[in-house]
Amino acid sequence: MAAALPRVPFLAGADARSVSRLGGLTNRNFLVEHGGGRYVLRLPGVGTEEYIGRVAEAVAARATAAIGINVPVLHFDASDGLMVTRFADDTETLTSKHFDDPECIARVARSLRRLHTAPFRLARDFGLFGMIDSYRELIVRKGAPLFDGLDAVQAHAAVVRAALEANPVPTVPCHCDLVCENLLDSGEHVYVIDYEYSGNNDPMWDLGDLSTEAGFDAAQEDALLHAYFDGPPPADQRARMVTYKAMCDLLWSLWGIINHVNGNPTDDYWAYGLARFERCRSLMASRGFAAQLDVLR
Repeated sequence: MAAALPRVPFLAGADARSVSRLGGLTNRNFLVEHGGGRYVLRLPGVGTEEYIGRVAEAVAARATAAIGINVPVLHFDASDGLMVTRFADDTETLTSKHFDDPECIARVARSLRRLHTAPFRLARDFGLFGMIDSYRELIVRKGAPLFDGLDAVQAHAAVVRAALEANPVPTVPCHCDLVCENLLDSGEHVYVIDYEYSGNNDPMWDLGDLSTEAGFDAAQEDALLHAYFDGPPPADQRARMVTYKAMCDLLWSLWGIINHVNGNPTDDYWAYGLARFERCRSLMASRGFAAQLDVLR
């Protein structure tokens, strides 16, 4: 950590006593108080250079900050992903509990809608099924174990892929990694931070991802969709959101194996990935999932 401060010109004189650790699933994040300002310094996680394009992340972070969705980006080193942003004072990092409040859900929906209607394209596309294939190939190259039943789940995912690709929608700027910790709520506005996985994508991915990460029930999903569409959602859009919930768990379960084999010390990534894989398999086997998939066919 101490070696990172001199790399940022306006933090070069910061004292180590002014630095405190913040949360983070993959990366290491620190609050730095210096010169009357408060900043967040992000150091990238172990092995993330294998699957994250830092130049594209920098483009997305700055573009979204410019339209007020993201916090201001003050420094970004695309060579390794070191980033400094303004600390968002008077905000609260969301947890699943916050979504018991329908107004909180509505604020997040408005921010996502603003992102999805932004007047720009991002530097890359979020190719879901290509990422699933590349993550698995990386796992195999590393000689890591795979979850039992993965082949059957991926065969089912191929059916989902065919249904989605038979009914394509225009892609838009998307965040693509909506864990609760990436949402900062002021009570009036929700900032969406951390654009490591962002790309041009189906907007329903973001809604399905949020539902999965925050553990939404049916009523919360309905509230999210109604707020996002400002009224009853189209049936095909609800169906896309539900199918992406399963694909989200499949993708991030493989991501968990990669972090496990890379020895990332910030979490038990094998347990994380396995839990997501089992949730994916359970959802894909449900009648509700089959019914939503039928809507897309």
